[in-house]
Amino acid sequence: MDISIHASFLPQDDPEAALAFYRDTLGFELRNDVGYQGLRWLTVGPPGQPSVSIVLHPPAVDPGITEDERRVIGEMMAKGTYAGILLSSDDLDGLFKQLADAGADVIQEPTDQPYGLRDGAVRDPAGNLIRIQQRV
Repeated sequence: MDISIHASFLPQDDPEAALAFYRDTLGFELRNDVGYQGLRWLTVGPPGQPSVSIVLHPPAVDPGITEDERRVIGEMMAKGTYAGILLSSDDLDGLFKQLADAGADVIQEPTDQPYGLRDGAVRDPAGNLIRIQQRV
């Protein structure tokens, strides 16, 4: 059996800010932009990797979520503790310079970790944690 990761989901509460970050700052391609009942789902992905995508979705719109759960999700997003993703780069320092120059919210500069990796972290406009590791 051959299974691959096709898409991962991250919440976004401002589609234009999300698009500007993922497309213009990170350099991802916009692959799909779907509107429904005043909400937008954006699918983005790295150029040259058409089988891997991130779906940026409106938070807490799934059926069955209670108002209390919606409130908690909103609070967690505001603190940056709700969602995250791990990316990698061949040039971590160059990428972080690009991110800083573009005004991204850098929360950890590239650092050599005691477990053998070099990584750093930023937050996207919705507060999602994006850790980026240097490819080995």
